[in-house]
Amino acid sequence: MPADDHDIEALATRAAAGDTTALDALLARIGPQVMRQCQRILPCRQDAEEACQDTLLQVATKISTFDGRARFATWLYAVTANCARQTYRTLKRRAGEQSTPQLPFDTADPRTTSVIAGSRLDLLDALEQLEAHRAELVAPLVLRDLCQLSYEEIAGHLNIPAGTLKSRIHDARRHVRASLDG
Repeated sequence: MPADDHDIEALATRAAAGDTTALDALLARIGPQVMRQCQRILPCRQDAEEACQDTLLQVATKISTFDGRARFATWLYAVTANCARQTYRTLKRRAGEQSTPQLPFDTADPRTTSVIAGSRLDLLDALEQLEAHRAELVAPLVLRDLCQLSYEEIAGHLNIPAGTLKSRIHDARRHVRASLDG
């Protein structure tokens, strides 16, 4: 583990034990990393910034739930992915409430939406559909394919056997692929 990662793990352990100085230092250290992760999930910078702030707030308020069973980085990836997906849900709901008849929310405007951004939005919609039918498949897929964590890290974080994890990822990819093709 690189020295910087070791320092972050140590800060997280101290912050989880109630050290507010360590928490402040931890939030300052992880901020850029959280922002990069949010940008990988949400195509619009402002949306990613909102998700980043939500993530840092979650870390600050829920750090006491970090028990050290998995690496802090793995715990952080899960919190970040959940916050980014929640931000997307909130933005989609708001846009649906404010949409005008000329341009409904679910119709992407090709003049303002890049192919990459459109693909990410399609993926987020597919994950929403998957969560409605098979919620247990979403976290493994997000942690593996979006956060790019190893199978071992994910299995440890979710507290499931590696074989079960791989099966869930396979099933999730199959469902998402069908949603994207349909």
